[in-house]
Amino acid sequence: MSFETLGPFRTTPQRLQTERSANRVRTALLTLFFVASSSAIATPTGQETATAPTALTTAEMENLLLNGRVTGRRTALKGVTDAVRVTLSDGRISHDAQVQNIDEHRAVFEAGPKFTEFNFRDSYRYNVAAYRLARLLDLDNVPMSVIRRVDGKPAAVTWWVDDVAMDEGGRLKLAPDLRWGPNPARTTGYIYVLRLFDELIQNRDRNKGNLLWTKDWTMWMIDHTRAFRTDKKLVHPEQLVRCERSLYSALRRLTHDTLTDAVGESLLQAEADAVLARRDLLVKRFEGMIAQRGEAATLFTLAR
Repeated sequence: MSFETLGPFRTTPQRLQTERSANRVRTALLTLFFVASSSAIATPTGQETATAPTALTTAEMENLLLNGRVTGRRTALKGVTDAVRVTLSDGRISHDAQVQNIDEHRAVFEAGPKFTEFNFRDSYRYNVAAYRLARLLDLDNVPMSVIRRVDGKPAAVTWWVDDVAMDEGGRLKLAPDLRWGPNPARTTGYIYVLRLFDELIQNRDRNKGNLLWTKDWTMWMIDHTRAFRTDKKLVHPEQLVRCERSLYSALRRLTHDTLTDAVGESLLQAEADAVLARRDLLVKRFEGMIAQRGEAATLFTLAR
């Protein structure tokens, strides 16, 4: 995983007025960009989304994913293993979803000349585990995912994200003064959340295509079928320089019982144990940072 290097924001009183003026200009430019660049403001497949009525409850969304009738299918999604996009309807609500039934295990997996992974797994159930764990941690930017049978096979059926403006690759192609959006601190905060979450679930397949930004500059983390490895070490601890405040509290509250109750059968015991081991390392790292440089420099609150 490779993102631009981020450091803590330092705002002095002398710079405050300048930054506010720059933010107003940036907002105006972004508005023009989104209106003029219709090709960039499409879903990654370039197709329209069947949208449900606004203000659906969690229960309504879950019921549609679990019981909705498949009324349409689209071509397989580019870059996503064994995935297809469908439209679900219960007669009143209609919305698109992604269906993945991949469930592969290899003793040795060679992803390229420079990378070999042992005990490789690529499984639909990790999409469900990622959603359930995110909700347990009070994160609301991993789309809902459930397990149901589609075409006779168990699969993860995942809510299609609406109002996608671009993926991470598209964001990084924007001019430097536009790619951080109207609120750079919020955009940066989302990336800090992403880095921690991917360490916690040990996501081995985060790429620019499975990180989406909606038109209101909300980040959505999708497609986690190659996460939840049993390695109990952190992969890139050097990238963990700040932590969202409520996420830090939720990590500290996480226990074996609350985790296993939340994820159910979407994780094996060894996979859940590895999550808890990595959680311990994450909490220890940020505890050390708070002790060394203070809470204000370590924790931040993400504007929702």
